[in-house]
Amino acid sequence: MSESAPPTAVPDQETIARASAWVAPLRSEIARVLVGQTELVDRLLVALLTNMHVLLEGVPGLAKTLAVRTLASALHADFKRIQFTPDLLPADVIGTMVYHPKEGNFTPRLGPIFANLVLADEINRAPAKVQSALLEAMQERQVTIGENTYKLPDPFMVLATQNPIDQEGTYTLPEAQLDRFLFKVRVVYPTPAEERRVLDAMATSAPKLDVSQVTQAKDIVASRAVVNAIHMDEKIRDYIVSIIQATRMPDAVAPHLKLLIRCGASPRGTINLALASKALAFLNGRNFVIPQDIKDLAPDILRHRILLSYEAEAEGVTSEEVIKQLLDKLPVP
Repeated sequence: MSESAPPTAVPDQETIARASAWVAPLRSEIARVLVGQTELVDRLLVALLTNMHVLLEGVPGLAKTLAVRTLASALHADFKRIQFTPDLLPADVIGTMVYHPKEGNFTPRLGPIFANLVLADEINRAPAKVQSALLEAMQERQVTIGENTYKLPDPFMVLATQNPIDQEGTYTLPEAQLDRFLFKVRVVYPTPAEERRVLDAMATSAPKLDVSQVTQAKDIVASRAVVNAIHMDEKIRDYIVSIIQATRMPDAVAPHLKLLIRCGASPRGTINLALASKALAFLNGRNFVIPQDIKDLAPDILRHRILLSYEAEAEGVTSEEVIKQLLDKLPVP
């Protein structure tokens, strides 16, 4: 029986400062182009640091595409946008084999999925076969074209968007695919002050959207080892487990929620909440996780992992309300 590997040493504050030197310039450069949406940007950075994917939900016109494009430009990363439609084919996403009559052979033509940041616009408009192909890419970091398997670049992150209003002609995302997304982020309307800044900057036929490269994608990849080593106290670990357990057995915490939750979060939710909280601590310059990190991230990590009952839907109860009530009832370490 082989011996277990020794635990990784917790990085000191100086190590955190060096490894996160790219964070402040990146946030500043994105904020120069993108008004508001600071929470959205932080969620995107957390996803990159944890090697995960993000589902964005919001009505059109809330700068979801601009946020992703700006992030890609500031990282000097490859960016591709795929408009999902009902007639989309898997080959339109992952690529296909092209036959050359003169040579008598096939060569691969790689699809737009081969990029660092892939924006899957209106993902719920694509049929099941496309969803299946995308799921392999998200989970396995590779795609199969013909008889060959091709690795995707690192970093690789899918940022999928869906419109919560217009549901005509859409396909419900499978639960297995929803669970692959680290976050489901609700992109909200700007405040009046932010909207005035948007008006001043964008009310022109040629808005200035030039973005300078302030870091590289490989710098974020290199920071992952530091993120993984960030300290998480035993009480914080127990707190994460208690939150996930409460989504499965809400009657032990808040009996009135028992009839509102049909299915709780999976163990992937536990793992993702722990990983994301470490990444958020790193972004905020700490080498340890605090309970507030957990509370800040829990809604975005759990809202697509909790299935509400028919009673909850009939009463107009949202997953956000259920999560808030669970967090309010649970003791904080």
